[in-house]
Amino acid sequence: MGTSKASAQWEGSIKTGKGSMKPEHAPEIPFSFASRFEGQPASNPEEVVGAALAGCFSMALSLSLEKAGTPPRSIHTAAAVKLEKDGEGFSITTIELTTEADVPGLDADKFTEIAEATKKACPVSKALAGVRTIALKASLRSAAQ
Repeated sequence: MGTSKASAQWEGSIKTGKGSMKPEHAPEIPFSFASRFEGQPASNPEEVVGAALAGCFSMALSLSLEKAGTPPRSIHTAAAVKLEKDGEGFSITTIELTTEADVPGLDADKFTEIAEATKKACPVSKALAGVRTIALKASLRSAAQ
C-alpha cells in the first residue's frame, strides 16, 4: 500500500488569516476562521474529515457488498461532522454517516448488517476511533429483487 500525502498552509492571525489544505493529487481547498466557525463560504478541516470518511466508507461498503455476493449499482454517503467546545479547545464529538445504496437482490436487514460491520472496519473509521460517536443511517434505494 502507498502513502497518501497532504499539506496545509496558514497565513495571518486566527481571526483574519486564511489558509489552504492541499491533497497531493487534488485541488487546493481554501479555509478560514469564518468558514470554520461562522458559516462563510469555503471549507474547513471537519468537512475534509467528513469527505474522507464518506469516501472510505463508500468504497469499503462496495467491497463488503461484493463479498456478500450482492455488488451495488451505486452508493451515496454523506457525513455530518460535529465540532464542539471541549475545555479550552474543540473536539469532533460525533460524525453521522447517511448512506443510501442501490443493491439488487439484497434485503434491508442484511444491508444494514453489512453497512454496520463496514463502518467499524473502514480504515478512516479506525483512524477516527477517538471520536465519541460515529453513527450510521443506511438505506436501500430500491426494494430487494
